[in-house]
Amino acid sequence: VIGQPAKSKRPKEPGENKIKPVNKKVKPKTPKMKERESADSSLKSQSILTQVMDKGHFQKLAATLSLSAGQSIELRCKGSNVTWNYPSYLDTFKDSRLSIKQLDRYGQLILANSTAADTGEYSCWLQLCNGNKCRKDETKTGSTYIFFTDKEELFVPTPSYFEIVYLNPDKPAVIPCRVTTPSAKVTLHREFPAEEIETDGTDIIYDVKKGFVYQHPTSDHKGIVYCKAESQGAPQISIKYHLLYVEVPKGPPSTTIAASSNRAEVSDSVHVICTVLGEPDVDVNFRWQYPGQESERPAIIQNFWRLINRGTGHTTRISKSILLVEDFEARDAGNYICIAQNLQGETTVATNVELN
Repeated sequence: VIGQPAKSKRPKEPGENKIKPVNKKVKPKTPKMKERESADSSLKSQSILTQVMDKGHFQKLAATLSLSAGQSIELRCKGSNVTWNYPSYLDTFKDSRLSIKQLDRYGQLILANSTAADTGEYSCWLQLCNGNKCRKDETKTGSTYIFFTDKEELFVPTPSYFEIVYLNPDKPAVIPCRVTTPSAKVTLHREFPAEEIETDGTDIIYDVKKGFVYQHPTSDHKGIVYCKAESQGAPQISIKYHLLYVEVPKGPPSTTIAASSNRAEVSDSVHVICTVLGEPDVDVNFRWQYPGQESERPAIIQNFWRLINRGTGHTTRISKSILLVEDFEARDAGNYICIAQNLQGETTVATNVELN
């Protein structure tokens, strides 16, 4: 179905190309009506994304599209202020094969010499701006998932040979072994003990756009796994994924604070440590309030984090912020307050340091 509009128009004479798509609406009637409707009704609930085909023809995109790796593609998104989304690695490597331009009436995305790694979602939307503030216009969006098929690369290539996947009991976990060929048969395997993991379509499902999804992760799922894909040729193996089980209560950061000493002599060095135990993939931001702040007393603040394995397959992230005051003096005495914040909220803790 995807290729039909372009296919049915190819036999037309070159001189007729500009006329027939407008005047002759018998064969491609439905698509043409929809295209005109989307323009005439301010694109309400219509996709604004099209693919540029041969000889200036345009084709509306379905939810998925399959192209052979090596092909180039041009997408257009109607509107004067268009934002694009595409596989993030194209940004990471500042890929010169990708070109994005904004013209008067549409945004243009061109990807040249595609590779299997370009497989993923391509979407666009209009921005509504008022001064410096912009927001997404939910009624004017377009999206398609493009498979760049390559029989030599059945799995979408990744930068690393090993990835960590966190299993959290509160949310699904994704093992992102995506394929470049949607018809490939994909299975999930445990490395030790060596066995295929059954995907029952309920607790473990395979989504061709995401990979294998554990709907309700448990500690039984931890271990090292890989995926296997088959499509006409020899089977191919994905990279390995290390599944780590995480069990940390949801909510604001679990925070503690401690000073190297709660009583200090003049000219001592005092450091105060603020510590958060949390989920491995949840960032924590720290803010400090301390006695010498108003008088702009210099203090050194260092933030860092690391992962620890607490045994039985449980992994926790320890985030720390250390405030150091050198050459302690009278104005440094008082309350040291640490505010730790994550997406669920913030926690405030304090400790007192007195002058001897």
